Amino acid sequence: MDILSHFRDLAPDHDALICDVWGVLHNGRTAYLEAADALRRFRDERGPVILLTNAPRPVADLEAIFQRIGVPLDCYDAIMTSGVAAREDIARRGAVRMLHLGPERDRGVFAGLPVESVTVEEAQIVLNTGLYDDEVETPQDYAPLFAQMKARGLAMICANPDIVVERGDKLIWCAGALARDYARLGGEVIYYGKPHRPIYDTVLALAEKISGRKPTRPLAIGDGADTDIKGANAMGIDALFIAQGVHAAQLGDLTLDGLTQFFAVPGVHAKAAMRALVW
Repeated sequence: MDILSHFRDLAPDHDALICDVWGVLHNGRTAYLEAADALRRFRDERGPVILLTNAPRPVADLEAIFQRIGVPLDCYDAIMTSGVAAREDIARRGAVRMLHLGPERDRGVFAGLPVESVTVEEAQIVLNTGLYDDEVETPQDYAPLFAQMKARGLAMICANPDIVVERGDKLIWCAGALARDYARLGGEVIYYGKPHRPIYDTVLALAEKISGRKPTRPLAIGDGADTDIKGANAMGIDALFIAQGVHAAQLGDLTLDGLTQFFAVPGVHAKAAMRALVW
């Protein structure tokens, strides 16, 4: 594994980027403008840049966040979210009574669909986009609700497999943590997003449509070992690990020995690592 100071040393080896958002382009509150510049340069010189995020939201909601915190809209060609993939599942089900686990801001995932939002006693399916109040709640708070869901045999659609995400200088629990606990209870969970193959197939097809050619040397960039790096490994895609994100506190100084020990736990590997994405 190479530890890089400049992305320009790796970029010529690749013809398309699949780039994570939280932890790479911003931390939920602050835009990383050097990362945006690196994506823009790759896009101008090498090939398409597709942002792939486990955000349980429509693309328009992400771009509204970008505009609010200052992420330039010209550093990528397209965005694919786990929320879009989950919405497609819900749409295929037609009229359905659904329990939504998650904050009001995530309701765009099913806005306009023939969905009736109901209680656990009435639900036919559960959509999990996260905790209702992720500033104060923990996954343990949902144990009684999960027991009710399991007793009714309800399947859970998880629209964000991430366990935690950065928000400023804090780590916030995500939908993946709730899905993990429900699965441990024996509940059925249907995942959309990284590290699962279908969303990568969609992104690679999108890159081919944009550039007019099938990517032969794509590179995945991300800060999540269990999502970004694991998903890239499963697809046979090279991965660049960004260390400033969710694992920053675990890693400390970026050394080859430290990275080797860190990746041994999830059993994944990256082609290279950087503290932050810089051209």
